[in-house]
Amino acid sequence: MIGRGAAVWTRTAGTGPQRVLPDGCTDLIWTEAGPGGELLVAGPDTRARLAPGPPGTRAVGLRFAPGQGPAVLGVPAHELRDQLVPLAALWPGAEVRRLAERIADAERTAEAERTAEAERTAEAERTAARQAAQGRLLEDAAVGRLRTAEPPDPVLAAIVAGVSRGTGVAGVAAAVGLGERQLHRRSLAAFGYGAKTLGRVLRLNRALDLARTGVPFAEVAVTAGYADQAHLAREVRTLTGVPLGRLLQGSGG
Repeated sequence: MIGRGAAVWTRTAGTGPQRVLPDGCTDLIWTEAGPGGELLVAGPDTRARLAPGPPGTRAVGLRFAPGQGPAVLGVPAHELRDQLVPLAALWPGAEVRRLAERIADAERTAEAERTAEAERTAEAERTAARQAAQGRLLEDAAVGRLRTAEPPDPVLAAIVAGVSRGTGVAGVAAAVGLGERQLHRRSLAAFGYGAKTLGRVLRLNRALDLARTGVPFAEVAVTAGYADQAHLAREVRTLTGVPLGRLLQGSGG
């Protein structure tokens, strides 16, 4: 973990584009696509996007909690909103090359071990070990950047907590001691969008977490803070591009 809320994830591309849902987060990604792999940054999304890639392509990412990414990446979040950019566009080229080489070395080490232990180690276990090593390298790079970064904005946690409770923009601004325009500027820099949009995105994710456990949609709507089930349905379609039922079946992402 890098502080509170950052986490490593892994993904293997299926036969079609994968739907990536907005979550208020920023990601540092290593993808095996291309001849030598590539380091990318995915900014905070306002709508779902389709992530293309040849079937079987593996990726390892470090997902930063809302507001955490700018300190590591060195740019305001709104400059990355709805974008997928090479890390080399943000960090010095030499630093990116060194990190890429270290991650590639982790892959080569895993390949060598595969030859030596082919009879004893399952493919899935080798893949997991390689991706764990790659994830640790991404974490190490982020920790290194944080050592020289400015301290985090002290109001960010309170903003996230407020919008997560369903507090309106005026209420959040008053709670953190800012005017609404100041709140909007600070939110753009930290989260990529204003507090109202952040609240919609976080509410969507709460609703999806509930729905995936089998909670009836009407109950999901009430618990997550929607006016009713119709409101939930409209928001899901607006933010993800597909109806809730289809999204849960997996055909939406």
